[in-house]
Amino acid sequence: MKTDNVIVEKSKSFALRIVKAYKFLVEKNEYVLSKQMLRSGTSIGANVKEAVYAQSTADFISKMSIALKEASETEYWIELLIESEYITEQAGNSLKNDCVEIIKILTSIINSKKNNTK
Repeated sequence: MKTDNVIVEKSKSFALRIVKAYKFLVEKNEYVLSKQMLRSGTSIGANVKEAVYAQSTADFISKMSIALKEASETEYWIELLIESEYITEQAGNSLKNDCVEIIKILTSIINSKKNNTK
């Protein structure tokens, strides 16, 4: 389902890439780092989706902030997977670049919302 909400679309698309990366890593018998990446990488979109129906501005900022923390954690797991050579630098950097883009968008949304509530 296509929406006009950029962060909803990007976080869902990213989650799908994370799921595919997880499947690939499990085939390579890597279970620990990939499971952590799967959990945090799919949590980003879940929290963004919750924020869409937030009960208040504070709730919205809280959910988006959790999504930001999860994105930062996901970036860490991707870095570990690259450096441990479970995924190629090229594949890892592609995931990492998407993750960094999401981090920038979430940071902008949170800062904008905080500035509009002052």
